[in-house]
Amino acid sequence: MFYIWIAIIILLTIVEIMTINLTTIWFVVSGLLALALSFINDNFMLQVGVFCVVGILLLITTRPILQKWLSGKKENTNLDRIIGMKGIVTEEILKNGTGEVKVDGKKWTAFADQKIKVDSTVKVLLIDGVKIKVEEWED
Repeated sequence: MFYIWIAIIILLTIVEIMTINLTTIWFVVSGLLALALSFINDNFMLQVGVFCVVGILLLITTRPILQKWLSGKKENTNLDRIIGMKGIVTEEILKNGTGEVKVDGKKWTAFADQKIKVDSTVKVLLIDGVKIKVEEWED
């Protein structure tokens, strides 16, 4: 049974290195525990039970905490500051199409849910890649 647990541990370690999803790492730990148990007890079903239960418990209890810690805080860029700003339409925006808006001295490709005419004042709602979503400014 010793060789089976070594093979499982190596296989799961390779999978974790390739995916980096923090899923199989917990089963590597439980595999190590099952490996240690194989030296003490020859009951394979007990080893499999420990492997499954410990792996699932570790996955459920520690993965969310570790993911939150590893993801860190989202850093806003300077471009995020244009969200909520006023802009002027320089090229007509067609409904579900694109046009051009000047915001903070820079021209952006813009899209909207409705048609917006040239020289209209708009509000920036969000940034989607290199385009911005806008709506007509309401005073």
